[in-house]
Amino acid sequence: QVQLVESGGGLVQAGGSLRLSCAASGRVFSTYAMGWFRQAPGKEREFVAAISRSGGYVESVKGRFTISRDNAKNTVYLQMNSLKPEDTAVYYCAAINLAGNLKAYPPARWDYWGQGTQVTVSS
Repeated sequence: QVQLVESGGGLVQAGGSLRLSCAASGRVFSTYAMGWFRQAPGKEREFVAAISRSGGYVESVKGRFTISRDNAKNTVYLQMNSLKPEDTAVYYCAAINLAGNLKAYPPARWDYWGQGTQVTVSS
């Protein structure tokens, strides 16, 4: 069992930056690949970024966003720069006990989810 808790969301002006954190419980964090998704009102949850167990492989659909992890701290991060109003959404972190093309796994395939953190970008 893995519990995930996101933090770092908030209100920011367009062009600003935020760093989201996701703290994981348990001693098995390093055995899971981690990802970030987001969901805006009325839209489906969409993939944002993912990182492999070791951190050696990363995938991001937003060039402005960078995912990283610290296995010693059981934490994964999402650095978001040059934020735009269309980035407004609830951001979720997720864990998956698989490797490979992480972006290809749909949300239903991911094993554990956090409760989400709201990011609002004002114009």
